[in-house]
Formats: sequence, structure tokens, C-alpha cells
Amino acid sequence: MSVLVGKSAPSFSAKAVKGETIIENFSLEQYKGNKYVVFFFYPKDFTFVCPTELHRFQEELAEFEKRNVAVVGCSTDSEFSHWAWLQTPKNRGGIQGVNYPLVSDINKTISEDYDVLAGEYTTDEEGNIEVIGELVAYRGLFLIDKDGIVRHQVVNDMPLGRSIRECLRVIDALQHFEEHGEVCPMDWEKGDAGMTPDQDGVSGFLSK
Repeated sequence: MSVLVGKSAPSFSAKAVKGETIIENFSLEQYKGNKYVVFFFYPKDFTFVCPTELHRFQEELAEFEKRNVAVVGCSTDSEFSHWAWLQTPKNRGGIQGVNYPLVSDINKTISEDYDVLAGEYTTDEEGNIEVIGELVAYRGLFLIDKDGIVRHQVVNDMPLGRSIRECLRVIDALQHFEEHGEVCPMDWEKGDAGMTPDQDGVSGFLSK
């Protein structure tokens, strides 16, 4: 698994769906210099754990917006699958009401670039390409700053849902560091004391 933290987020241009609108050339570049981005991957439309996550991001969307963070989802489904799922009511397993963009990674290239694609390609003795496993995305999440740099990533296996609370906590920690120059110790929460590094950059003390 690649570690993208500290590196530029891989760029792409792909189809996406927002509400009832299919966007032909969606890119995270539109946010660069202006917004932070939480870019998250999920395995499949019309499944079980995935809608709990997508609805939860929608429920907390105002909290992300207060922090100047754009939320963008992505899976290896087509834009038409995204569109159909977005028009399906929640009580029928759909995600109607979700209004942040969902990117279609139908060619698997985005998932590969972010190194969250499950399954793998192999070649047999005759040179035929075979696939081991299923080529869908793990539950990857990437926090990208306004300069387009990945500052945090977490990847869960498919049965394991993520924590919105932890995602918001890490955003708060990053923004606290950017504003105050203080680093954030274990289990730091917004409003807690930060730490000012000593000159050696290692040890520090809690600020008041």
C-alpha cells in the first residue's frame, strides 16, 4: 500500500454525478488554492455498509463546510449507476438526498493511482490477462490540503466502516497546526491545548 501523505494528490479528470446532474469532466483541481478536500473511496453502489457512510457524510456536510472542506466520493461504478442510486429513496436502499459529488472510476485508474484497488491482474503462461479477486476500491480516505498535498490517509477493508468523528478531528488538528504552528498530541480534540515544539523539533510543551 502506497503512502501518499506529504505528496501531491494524484490528479484525474472523470465523470461524476452531483444530485441529478452528470458532470463530464470532474477534477479535484477545481478546489486547489481554495478548499480542503476529503476524497473517499467506497466499494460499490447498492450495497450495505456503503450507504451508511454516504448518508453520514451528508448528515455532517455542514460541519465539513464550516471547515472549508469539500467532500467527494468515488467508486468503480459507472456514472449511470451513481445516478440511479442517487435517485433511489433511502428506505429502498438508495442514497437520495446526498448532494456532494460521486466520481465514476469505471476504468479503475483513480483507485490504482491512490493504491486502494482490491484484486490484481496476472498473466498466465500464454500471456492472457486474468483477474484475481474483485477490482473494486477499499474504503480509502484522503485529506488533501489547499495546496493539493495529501496530509492524512486511512484505508479500511471492505467490511469495516469509517468514523466521521475521526475524520473531522484530523481536519481540526491540521487547521489548528496551520493557524497556530502547534502540533497536536494523542487524542487531541478541538479546544484542547496544542504543543509548541522546542528548537530541536522533537519535544515540546502544552500551550495554555
